[in-house]
Parts: sequence; C-alpha cells; structure tokens
Amino acid sequence: MTWNIGIRTFNFMNGDYNMNTQNKAQNALEDIKVSTKLKIAALWASFMFLYIYVDYFHLYMPGKIEDIVAGKVFTFDISYVFLLIALIFVTIPALMIFLSVALPAKVNRRANIIIAAVYIPYMLFNLAGEAWAHMVFGAVVEVALLCLIIRYAWKWPSS
Repeated sequence: MTWNIGIRTFNFMNGDYNMNTQNKAQNALEDIKVSTKLKIAALWASFMFLYIYVDYFHLYMPGKIEDIVAGKVFTFDISYVFLLIALIFVTIPALMIFLSVALPAKVNRRANIIIAAVYIPYMLFNLAGEAWAHMVFGAVVEVALLCLIIRYAWKWPSS
C-alpha cells in the first residue's frame, strides 16, 4: 500500500519512505495570481500594524505618559468623545481588512479609494506638533500604503 502525502511518499509494504517524489515542475518557483481584493486587504493589514505601533511607540517619548495621566493628548482633552472618535478612526481601517475581501467589487473599489484618500491627510495631521523620526517614517510608510490601496482600487480589472 502506497500513500502520497504532499511531497512525501510512504510505501507500507516494503517500508520505503521517499521525500523526493515531486517532479521538477512542482518544485519550480512560480508566482501565483493574487486577487486585487487580497492585495488590498493585505495593504490594510500592513497599514493597521503601522498605525497601532506608531501610536504605541509614541508612549515612549518623554512626557507623553504624564500628559495622558493629566488627561491630554496633543492639545485635546481626553474625554469619552475623544476616545470614541479615536476608536472610530482605528475601527474603520481594521474593518477594511475584512470588507476589502467581502464587499462586491464595485462597492469595494469606491470604498477603498474614498477611505484611503480620507486617511492620507489624517495620517499627516498626526505629525503636527512634535514629530520624531519614527513618527515621520511611520507616516511616510502609512501614506505610501494608502496610495497603493488607491492605486490598486483605481486600476481594478473589470473582469
């Protein structure tokens, strides 16, 4: 009895075990076609990692924890309204990871273009005030990712 499991072949009758049963065509490096939906979802996921980490690393800047304890973020008072707005701004791109895969193509295209375009000035606004190198770097990469989202959505193939 012989079982073929992926790249391994087990022959239980004579005890053979062979790892090299794949032919060269199966081992060849090849690019698979990735759908536009998955590319955009991956861009939103990358954006979210940076978005969260830039905010997290901001806490390591001198005086920021003390400002938060005192109820201030930048020039804004920390209130339930501020926290709700902040959560909304984080929730939208987090949902876009799923929505980029789930929405129908026509709605998906428009939503990605509009939301990414709205987030570009918002990401740049985060540089207002004291901007350290990590914040500038993060904003540049975040804006580049948002531009790629817009580009992929704009050039979305019709078929």
